[in-house]
Amino acid sequence: MNHPNPAIVTQAAARRLPRVALLLLCICYVLSGFVGREAWKSADITALGYMSELANGTSNWLRPTLAGLSTNFPALLPYWLGAGAIALAPPWVAADFAARIPFGLLLAMAMLATWYATYYLARTPQAQPVAFAFGGEAKPKDYARAMADGALLSLIASLGLAQLSHETTPAVAQLGFTALLFFSLAALPYHRKISLVTVLVGLTGTTLSGAPAMAVFFGLGGSLIHAFDQGAPYEKNPKATTTQRLIDSSFILLATVLGAFLALVMDLWRWKIELPRAQWQDWNGYAQLLIWFAWPAWPLALWTVWRWRRQLFNSKISRHLGLPAWFALVTVAATLLTGSSDRTLLIALPSLATLAAFALPTLKRQVAALIDWFTLLFFSGCGFVIWVVWIAMQTGFPSQPASNVARLAPGFTPSFSWWEFFVACAATMVWVWLVHWRVGRHRAAIWKSLVLPASGASLCWLLLMTLWMPLLNYGLGYTVLVNKAVALLEPRGCIQAVSLDPAKIAALQVYGHQRFGTEPGLCPWLVTDIELEKREHDQPQNSTWAWHAEVEHPVDAKESLQILKRR
Repeated sequence: MNHPNPAIVTQAAARRLPRVALLLLCICYVLSGFVGREAWKSADITALGYMSELANGTSNWLRPTLAGLSTNFPALLPYWLGAGAIALAPPWVAADFAARIPFGLLLAMAMLATWYATYYLARTPQAQPVAFAFGGEAKPKDYARAMADGALLSLIASLGLAQLSHETTPAVAQLGFTALLFFSLAALPYHRKISLVTVLVGLTGTTLSGAPAMAVFFGLGGSLIHAFDQGAPYEKNPKATTTQRLIDSSFILLATVLGAFLALVMDLWRWKIELPRAQWQDWNGYAQLLIWFAWPAWPLALWTVWRWRRQLFNSKISRHLGLPAWFALVTVAATLLTGSSDRTLLIALPSLATLAAFALPTLKRQVAALIDWFTLLFFSGCGFVIWVVWIAMQTGFPSQPASNVARLAPGFTPSFSWWEFFVACAATMVWVWLVHWRVGRHRAAIWKSLVLPASGASLCWLLLMTLWMPLLNYGLGYTVLVNKAVALLEPRGCIQAVSLDPAKIAALQVYGHQRFGTEPGLCPWLVTDIELEKREHDQPQNSTWAWHAEVEHPVDAKESLQILKRR
């Protein structure tokens, strides 16, 4: 019999993942990259520069600027959050760390919202597993909890989540508030009042974070799905009428309109549509981005669409499929039509993770074993490479990795930290234990196929953020460049920036504590990115500026600074 519901789950398979283990995994993933890291180039340090100016009172809160330059990204709320954290932090707390605190909470909120969204979607009648003739199928709440565990593991396992979710950019705020909106629409039949409030918060937050158009599409689609969904009864009132649903849908629609109006009033609308060119190179780039960025969520999501197609493509809307599919479809379409494709695709990860979770009850044992073996080999290999390169940096052996580091990062001096070494050793031992645990026990758990992907992604990210942190700060940060430039800017005075990258302006302000002048003729120094003639006798004697020095980034020669001094 070809049943429209392909989920066949026993009560034994619906066991919950140990809460302590899941909580520790999330804490380690969130903290790695938020602690002990500099702001990297270029979007991360640029956003920090705007936040720093707001916190110092040198910029308008409704029109954030950096050395007089307006941001090209139509967002306000992310800069407000970062600036507020900097202003409230004690003086001994570094500005870059203080600014990361609200963004760490936004990432945690995205994880929590993904778990609860999947939980309530799995509670709907259409999502329930097939009832057995003699009983033994999974209980609704246990099944929903296990599915939510799988969705959270799928989110953590997504390769594209690691770096971008640990930045202080508007993309992280969009991720958090979009996930909150996703949860609100999923939980609306079960917790009506709080869901309607969080719908408003999610739509407003997404709009103020620079994605008003996506907020509009999310709100319109969510309103229609809720209006026509007859499967998920209101828990406190199972006989809720269609009128009640239409009222709630109208509220979502009204909140969407208010969000669009707010974006119009605050000048947050930007026409950023860029139709993809009909060239193989462009489409191949998009395909590669989708493949690695959302791995392993996207193949599981496609499998969900195929196996649940009888519910997805019929006259009635299945909430547990239609809602995440709509969020994913809107985001993937926006990825193809906007310039910042990777940061736009970041917003799709919670919905893709939810779709991936609904593939778990339908996976065959051979497919699950293939996922386990691929994950084991891939992440074990990545972890091994990270350890070998770190040992080479510390000891010079093996010689080839040590020479590669010296060639790619000239001037880098390795440092040793017992604390980072201890954390890396502990994470590696946990990985070894997990591999043994996966092949030995809990074979029936529905989320078993995503334990190794999530743990492996967390392991490699944690190793990078401990063992390789000094190297990554050296190569991806601006501190070395800034220190060289500041040593040449004596005596101290304001700086005039001409054709200077905003990321370098922010780095000179935040890490070099330099002051930029917005009016020409008042500053003794000029800093620019433009290649200038360095020989003094070739410059016109009546020129206002005389070439003083050139500072190059030790890793990237293109990241150079030209310093001129007023005659």
